[in-house]
Amino acid sequence: MTAVTQPTRQILVTSALPYANGPIHLGHMLEYIQTDIWVRFQKLRGHECHYVCADDAHGTPIMLKAQQLGITPEEMIDKVNAEHQQDFADFGVKFDNFHSTHSDENRHFAELIYNRLNDNGFISTKVIEQLFDPEKQMFLPDRFVKGDCPSCGSEDQNGDNCDSCGATYSPTELKNPRSVVSGATPVLKESEHYFFELPKFEGMLKEWTRSGSLQSEMANKLAEWFEDGLQNWDISRDAPYFGFNIPGTTDKFFYVWLDAPIGYIGSFKNLCDKNPDIDFDAFWSKDSTAELYHFIGKDIIYFHSLFWPAMLEGADIRKPTSVYAHGFVTVNGAKMSKSKGTFIKARTYLEHLNPEYLRYYYGAKLTSKIDDLDLNLEDFAQRVNSDLVGKVINIASRCAGFITKKFDGTLAPTVSEAALIEEFIAAQNDIAELYEARDFSKAVRQIMALADKANQYIADKEPWQLVKDPAKADEVQQVCSVGLNLFKILTTYLKPITPSLAEQVEAFLNVELTWDSINHPLTNHKINKFKAMMQRVDMKHIDAMVDASKDSLQPAEVAAPVLDPNSPLAQDPIADEISFDDFAKIDLRVARISKADHVKGADKLLRLELDLGGETRQVFAGIKSAYQPEQLEGKMTVMVANLAPRKMRFGMSEGMVLAAGPGGEDLWILNPEDGAQPGMRVK
Repeated sequence: MTAVTQPTRQILVTSALPYANGPIHLGHMLEYIQTDIWVRFQKLRGHECHYVCADDAHGTPIMLKAQQLGITPEEMIDKVNAEHQQDFADFGVKFDNFHSTHSDENRHFAELIYNRLNDNGFISTKVIEQLFDPEKQMFLPDRFVKGDCPSCGSEDQNGDNCDSCGATYSPTELKNPRSVVSGATPVLKESEHYFFELPKFEGMLKEWTRSGSLQSEMANKLAEWFEDGLQNWDISRDAPYFGFNIPGTTDKFFYVWLDAPIGYIGSFKNLCDKNPDIDFDAFWSKDSTAELYHFIGKDIIYFHSLFWPAMLEGADIRKPTSVYAHGFVTVNGAKMSKSKGTFIKARTYLEHLNPEYLRYYYGAKLTSKIDDLDLNLEDFAQRVNSDLVGKVINIASRCAGFITKKFDGTLAPTVSEAALIEEFIAAQNDIAELYEARDFSKAVRQIMALADKANQYIADKEPWQLVKDPAKADEVQQVCSVGLNLFKILTTYLKPITPSLAEQVEAFLNVELTWDSINHPLTNHKINKFKAMMQRVDMKHIDAMVDASKDSLQPAEVAAPVLDPNSPLAQDPIADEISFDDFAKIDLRVARISKADHVKGADKLLRLELDLGGETRQVFAGIKSAYQPEQLEGKMTVMVANLAPRKMRFGMSEGMVLAAGPGGEDLWILNPEDGAQPGMRVK
């Protein structure tokens, strides 16, 4: 079987722009590794594919941080840009161009797009009231105002939402507001702002978001915004601000989110200026037939799938072919934590571990969906050791020595086991389709299934036994040559994920690993002496990385809930509150689901009110994929009753519901109805 050939495609790919006021961490790296794998695959297939990115270098936080450091914003963003590029390069992320939004190219296109939108009647102005810091003489963005929640009264809450009760509000509604910048009490002040009239693009956006350009989860999420009604978008900020002036003004600046995505265009133009053979208009003109893909995190879907295509449409510029969103990274099942050492910077990782390990682990878990990805550090070590070292590299280490020592480093003149080799070659179309669809985890599973077959073939043939009989020398050469040809095919399939390993394999086999070379076995071919290509992951290096990532501050203790003395829980005391690390102390109780509701803005959560026999608890449970609220009310379940309450942006979650299953629709809550009563302990 041979590969299905495709005509050469023109493809432009971007990742979301990292913000230029801090270091890259492993959560960020998920996106850049995902994008890099997809780009490397396209290039391996022979397509014209360009991968561009840039630092997002504008905004109030950058201006204030530069002031704190006693340097100019330009000096700070240049330093951060160099650090970011080094981190990406060391992880094998190979941009064709990495630029900055604080560039001549970005200024040009920001002004061009704004002027076109203005000329076409899509810009308006309105006087608004904002909080103003009288000491710093600056208007305050939401994140730079704190105060008491207007809904529940919780102190020290952000300017737009409450971590305690989940309420959303305007910063002008905060009680006892204070400026995060100076500590002063802000005052209300009027200012004229510029707005992009997004509602005028509602029809186009409804059609585009359902055109197949977005994942279905994204399209469904955006439908909620249409139901609520699109609003004009405030695209201006007042001086002082680090950014570009709005044309015709001296004290008004483009809001950072206006010129950030335009940075994709600016970075590509910078690449074209350095490489005249690349035709800029072929990729960005209204009638372009080139493909344009944005890889982003799920937290910025709104900007990339509503504002951005509307801006492009209004400015008579082509829209993206597709926008691909991914989920967040958790570590050991929980949000990354500085106190636990699981908020790991890219540079800290690189100081302790091989970047190919993380590329492989992310690749082995990434799908085309928007699910969060958990970096379980023990599983990380086991999977890398089992798959890359124990399966793939093991094939070469078992075969290479015999070829080098007994056959002068030369493979057999013909290759036996044609059916086995053809099976490996025939897998290329399925694997290519999975790479194309970003279902990397499925591609890796197929590759590892082939690796198992290769190892089984070698184990069955036992060349280490055959070599003892001089009459079977030809058979030894044949077996080991087959093994190394299978190894060559496998490492070609893995090349987009593990490019450094592929380079070592190319040096060892004396051949470039191309997609076309999959179809051509090596015969009568000279190879070099095999050298160890990858060390096994040692948990002591992981532990050292975690220790190096720990914040010096200890996490604050969480107070235990006060129980009603008449509650059955007080009469039959619940164990002391526990952390996730002390899960062995769990206190399981039967509970009746008295009420279940959807959670606005949450893709996976349902809000449950659990009756424990006289006490009611609120729990947010990630079981929306399997149940509708009406299916749950009145049913019995089991909950972890002594888990410390946890603040979520939707409110306080006061326990955990137990569920089992592989996930998605196959998720089952326990339902102990045979005589169980709310509040009973499960033993």
